[in-house]
Amino acid sequence: MSILIKNGRIITASEDYIADVYIEGEKVARIGQNLDVKADETIDASGKLVMPGGIDPHVHLDMPFMGTFSSDSYETGTRAALHGGTTTVIDFILQTQGKSLQSAYDEWSGRANGTAYGDYSFHMAVTDFNEDTKKEIAHFVNDLGITSFKTFMAYKGALMIDDRQMIGLMNEVRDQGGMVTVHATNGDMIDFLIAKHKAEGKLAPLYHYLSQPEVTEAEASGRFSDMARYTGVPGYIVHMTCEDALNAIRRTMTKNYRVYAETCIQYLILDASLYEQNFEGAKWVMSPPLREKKDQAALWGGINQGSIQVVATDHCPFMWEQKLMGKDDFSKIPNGHPAIENRMELLFSEGVNKGKITLNKFVEVSSTNAAKIFGMFPQKGTIGIGADADIVIFDPNEEHTLSAKTHHMNVDYSGYEGWKLKGKVKQTILRGTLAIDNGEVKIKKGYGKFIKRNKVSNLI
Repeated sequence: MSILIKNGRIITASEDYIADVYIEGEKVARIGQNLDVKADETIDASGKLVMPGGIDPHVHLDMPFMGTFSSDSYETGTRAALHGGTTTVIDFILQTQGKSLQSAYDEWSGRANGTAYGDYSFHMAVTDFNEDTKKEIAHFVNDLGITSFKTFMAYKGALMIDDRQMIGLMNEVRDQGGMVTVHATNGDMIDFLIAKHKAEGKLAPLYHYLSQPEVTEAEASGRFSDMARYTGVPGYIVHMTCEDALNAIRRTMTKNYRVYAETCIQYLILDASLYEQNFEGAKWVMSPPLREKKDQAALWGGINQGSIQVVATDHCPFMWEQKLMGKDDFSKIPNGHPAIENRMELLFSEGVNKGKITLNKFVEVSSTNAAKIFGMFPQKGTIGIGADADIVIFDPNEEHTLSAKTHHMNVDYSGYEGWKLKGKVKQTILRGTLAIDNGEVKIKKGYGKFIKRNKVSNLI
């Protein structure tokens, strides 16, 4: 199969020019103006942007949580991602405390193999680091190509590890050529505040937000950054939400060491006032919670300054019926928010169109940086000769409205119901095959494949 994309405006993290792209098999074969080649299919991209497929390195598909599962499977979640221009996702395998990393890998890969529409990889979440777990790290890095290891500084008794385990894991992952990522919030402080609010009869979704003040994230972000600097392991903070946490990693950079940071699209454009809508606020119950408008400004600034490298989603959807599990107690509301399909279009409309970021920065934080940090570049994250032909053809002028009635995620509400956007994905090409064509799915379930990633070396 071959595809010729004609007359598109090609945008990468560093380039902006008009040219044709010729795709042969799964790869980009030629790039140039007025290419004289015959192709099985020709797409006229005049007036449109041609960009690398998006990479979302923070999703939770089919994830067990609080007695239920996130509502998007690998089938529905990666298909929705393709509709929104994201061609590769990285999900989180969650080790069960007392069990091996391998058993968790077997469970998660069994869910994904043969069902995913888009490409995917895994982070390994280590919730019980011990001598047996330590011996498994080399196998994951060298044999499976899973080179990032997630840790939690919250959720005591289920996911959280203590600082002693954190240091041990960091040392081993460093030695094997991997990276440690973290959910950086102070779990003990949060648990104290949750118990306090519940004892006072304060049970509405607003108290989810008030149980996780900015200091809980800033303290943990600083502590993780200091441990990463001490051990020398590459570190990455997921879903950063606030100014003080950003300042904590900026201080690390003054010590000639960088900890990478990711924020999520919701933290850039939504704020904590949504929690004041009585139980309707449960739609936006996630951890960390939405913050204040001053934090939005700080995060956009961090993106432009290069101290935040990635915009992801933390996509973890639950049906409204599942959210109702916490109607009488905010601590029982499943934490999560649907955004895997909306990320690219929201970031373009709210970021590029409103002058907050450039087109090149858009590609950088939605695709290229994640590919570099997580060992997939230049196979993914750019449009270049020999790269995977993961390409989005994007109309920068088309206006449309987000709604649960029209989205493809398996969730019965939208966190962005009625939002009017300018800029829409028209075609998504995955490894040389037209996957989405004007809203129509052109590939079959199982086309997505597992991406084995390289050791951490090509950091930005």
